Amino acid sequence: MRSSSVLINESQLGTRLNHAIEYERRGEFALLLALLSTDARDMAQFYTDSEDSDINERLRAKFDLPQAECLLSDLSSETSPIDNSSNFHKGGMSAFYLAQAMQPEAIVIRGDQPSSMQKVLTNCDLVTRQKFYDEKVLDKRVPHSVKLHTEQLHFVDQLSQQRQMSRLLEAC
Repeated sequence: MRSSSVLINESQLGTRLNHAIEYERRGEFALLLALLSTDARDMAQFYTDSEDSDINERLRAKFDLPQAECLLSDLSSETSPIDNSSNFHKGGMSAFYLAQAMQPEAIVIRGDQPSSMQKVLTNCDLVTRQKFYDEKVLDKRVPHSVKLHTEQLHFVDQLSQQRQMSRLLEAC
């Protein structure tokens, strides 16, 4: 069962999934499902032809429109993104509008993670991202010295220290 191309959606399998169900071949059915892409955009009902991807360029040429404005600026590749704030401070709102029309300023997103980690997180599923962010939130709430101290102590030692602290608090 060697395929010449990578399986993306169920339309490439034809009737093989149906035959696997009909003849109760669970292994083949599971293998075929595992080979399919998990991305919903790769499903057959969302498939678009290659000529549809060029529709933006054709419409821009037909209606004589300028190129699309850059909405995001990558700070890791651009050392100095366009900043029109100085025009606002020097000339007011009209100078800012003019500068924005001539050279549009992109929205710059820095994020709390480095760009390499953001790329990794965008490739992860939602559960993995949530686990990552929950661990980060937990790490910020508990000081590092406290975490190291509690990890080194045995559970019984922790209980005895808590009892001692409760006795001290009762005395106060």
